[in-house]
Amino acid sequence: MNKPRLWTKNFIGISIANFLVFITFYYLLVTLPIYALQDLNGNAVEAGLITTTFLIAAIFSRPFAGKWIEKVGKFPILMSALLILCLASALYFLPHSMTAMLILRFCHGIGFGMATTAIGAIVADLIPESRKGEGMGYYGLTINLGMVIGPFLGLTIMQQLGTNVMFTINAICAVLAILAGLFIRLPKNKKTPKMSVEPKPSGGIKGLFEISAIPISLVAAFFGLVYSSIISFVSIYAKEIGLVEAASYFFIVYAVVLLLSRPFTGKWFDQYGANVIIYPSILCFAIGTYLLSVSSSAPMFLLSAALIGLGWGTAFPSLQTIAIQLAPPKKRALATATYLSIFDFGFGVGSLIFGMVVTGIGHSALYFYSTFLVLIGLGVYYFLHGKKDLRLKNKVQQDQVAS
Repeated sequence: MNKPRLWTKNFIGISIANFLVFITFYYLLVTLPIYALQDLNGNAVEAGLITTTFLIAAIFSRPFAGKWIEKVGKFPILMSALLILCLASALYFLPHSMTAMLILRFCHGIGFGMATTAIGAIVADLIPESRKGEGMGYYGLTINLGMVIGPFLGLTIMQQLGTNVMFTINAICAVLAILAGLFIRLPKNKKTPKMSVEPKPSGGIKGLFEISAIPISLVAAFFGLVYSSIISFVSIYAKEIGLVEAASYFFIVYAVVLLLSRPFTGKWFDQYGANVIIYPSILCFAIGTYLLSVSSSAPMFLLSAALIGLGWGTAFPSLQTIAIQLAPPKKRALATATYLSIFDFGFGVGSLIFGMVVTGIGHSALYFYSTFLVLIGLGVYYFLHGKKDLRLKNKVQQDQVAS
């Protein structure tokens, strides 16, 4: 029996759009704080607010984007979001004060939240049910590659060509994301018999979140606490321990390991269920974090990058796949919004808390204690989802037979 196609024109198009969206996110994530300090005469707190403001806007917009998708459809919301991203990217030349920059970052964050919600919902619909884990793994890979290429590209261009060229290339990437989106043709929804009694849509706060996705989203947010410390401080830590040259290769090793492992981990998720992937991934994440805390040489530092990439890089899209599988088909956009919003909240809280903690205990101790936090995450996953995974696997198999 032939497998349904995964690499369709639509899947490739939405993956390229997602890659470009995340390139611009990470591109500005590492360069704008430097720009704020050097060109806008901001202080360290204001530089930190550039990221925090962006994430708050993304978290705020995602639940609404999920509801809007249910009402008007995925493609209109996607293109609206990409237009907001493009417009915001074109305006970075203008702010000459921190206040203006923060307003622009908030607007940009709204577009980012809407775009990632719409893209996640579209991807979930395009991937065949029998290849959901594999497809979501490749989708997650576009995020990871954006995380690697974005900072490298941003810092290199900023240092060698200046901020005007940096902002120009950022705007070009946003335009290319729109072009990739225009080539996407979503399949029409199959008509289903009308029910005698139509269920009333939920309103208020409950209508902005998919309840079934909340437990697994809390798991992702818990690990996001630790992941935020790696994204935020690993370069500073490398300089502290005399491994500046190795620091530039940290996320490259991270990405290479993901590229090599992705064809296997996604298929294993589909064949054997989430637990077979999640538990080993968490252990790899913990070992990688521990090795990072005791790194004294480049090989050990880069080995930690490989294990963190294999661990968290595999766990993140797997957890998102679970959130989507738990939700009814019509609620997948809302489930995606719920997952990303709660994860971003955990990531943002982690950046704030660990930023304060690291000044007192140092980076090495921070990563050492973070290892235990990751191991505690094994229990968090088990109680919030792991013990129910067998039932979910049976549900997915029944859905595949029914379809």
